[in-house]
Amino acid sequence: MAALSTRSLISRLHHHFISPNPIPFNVLTGRFFSSDALMDASQIVHQQPTRIITSTPSIMTPNSKRTGIIAVKCGMTALWDKWGARLPITILWADENIVTQVKTVEKEGIFALQIGCGHKKPKHLTKPEVGHFRAQGVDLKRKLKEFPVTEDALLPVGTSLGVRHFVAGQYVDVAGTSRGKGFQGGMKRWGFKGMPASHGASLSHRSIGSTGQRDAPGKVFKGKKMPGRMGGKTRTVKNVWVYKIDPARNLMWVRGQVPGAEGNFVFIKDSVYKKPDVSMLPFPTHFASEDEGETNIEPLVADLGEVDPFMVAD
Repeated sequence: MAALSTRSLISRLHHHFISPNPIPFNVLTGRFFSSDALMDASQIVHQQPTRIITSTPSIMTPNSKRTGIIAVKCGMTALWDKWGARLPITILWADENIVTQVKTVEKEGIFALQIGCGHKKPKHLTKPEVGHFRAQGVDLKRKLKEFPVTEDALLPVGTSLGVRHFVAGQYVDVAGTSRGKGFQGGMKRWGFKGMPASHGASLSHRSIGSTGQRDAPGKVFKGKKMPGRMGGKTRTVKNVWVYKIDPARNLMWVRGQVPGAEGNFVFIKDSVYKKPDVSMLPFPTHFASEDEGETNIEPLVADLGEVDPFMVAD
C-alpha cells in the first residue's frame, strides 16, 4: 500500500509540472486545490472597490424607501384647528437622531441604516456597545434601531436626522411597545360581554363562560381567548397623520394615539398603505442649508384646505 501511495503521489507531481495549465498543489495534504477554493482566493485578492456614500439631495422614485427615525413619546393633548375641530394630539420628540452604521449588500447582505437616539454615559453601556460606537466614530447613543432602505436612500455615518425628515400633512406608521397591564380577565383583555347580572348568576358576572366542548373533542383548542397577560408587546399604529412639526424643538404633533407610555421610544417611518407623494418628501432626508437656522424656523402646520368641512356636511 505504501508503494501505491508513493507512486500515486509521484504521478500527480509529474502531471502537475508537465501539464501546460498546472493546478496548485498542496504538499502538506497531498491534494490539489479545488476550483471553489481558487475562486474564493481570487475574490480575496480582487476585492470590489469601497462604496462611496454622499450626503447630497437626490430625486425620490416610487420604489425608493427612506429610513425612519426614533422619537420619545412626550404625552397627549388636544388642539383645535382653524375650522374649530378638536384634534387628539400625541407629541413626539426626536432626540438628536444620527446614522450610527451603514449596512450594504457587499458586507452584510442588505441595505439598511442603523439610527441612534439620545445620549448615554459609557458606564451605562456594555463594552461591546462602547466598542461599536467608537469603531463607527459616533457619540454614545441610548437607543438603536435598524431601518431597511433602498440603495439610493443610503446616508453616511454621522448624518443628523430631525423632524424635517417628514413633512406636515403626510401619513406615517408609528411602532412601539404597548403599556403592560399585567394579568387581566377576558372582559378587559378581549372585550367580552360577560355573564348575566341577574338572580342566579352568583359570582360569575365577569366570567368568560364555557371554553371547551363535550366528550368530543374533549379539549380546549389552541388560541382560545382567555384571561392572561395583557400589553407589553410591540404594536404598530398605521396611517398616523402628521399635523404639525416644530424644527426648533425637534417636536412632532401627530393625530391620535401611538403605542407606549410617556417616555417610551417609538419608531416612525413613512406609511406603507397611505404612501405620501414622493415629490413632497425630502430625499434621502432633509439637508439644512448654510443660511438656514433650525432655531428660527416657525412650526409647519399641515394644509387643511380652504373649504370648511362643517359647511360641506350641512
